[in-house]
Formats: sequence, C-alpha cells, structure tokens
Amino acid sequence: MQQKGGKMPNIDKLNEVIKESGMTVTAIANKSGINRMTLYNRMNGKGEFTISEVVALTRVLHMDTDTRNAIFFANEVV
Repeated sequence: MQQKGGKMPNIDKLNEVIKESGMTVTAIANKSGINRMTLYNRMNGKGEFTISEVVALTRVLHMDTDTRNAIFFANEVV
C-alpha cells in the first residue's frame, strides 16, 4: 500500500515477521487467500498491498496493531 508521498511498506520488517512465524511465503499466501505470485510481487515492490491483503496478512501472521502499522502505515521506512 503506497502512501501519499510515495511511501512504501517496510518489507524488511514484513520479512522479519514472516521468518518469525516459521511459515513459508507460499503457506502464508494460501492461508491468507492471496495469490502466491501476487504476494511475491507485492513484497518486491510490484503493485500495492490492498486493505484486504493487509487485513489477511495481519490475521495469518498474528500481528499486533503496532507491528501492522510499522509495516504498512509507517511514515518512513528505516
């Protein structure tokens, strides 16, 4: 989800959460209902995460609000 001003999601943080989950990207895609290639593309900066994708990933990865916000709604990617 690209924000105004061209801000991108914090993919490094998302990868960290995925690694901590112990699941593969394919498993996360299947559990979240996101097409695997779509998820890979989003994670590689091709296209923007939709709100429904953010909600699904938050659920599947058991992210708390702060983690979700740091990944998808941060003002800056550090």
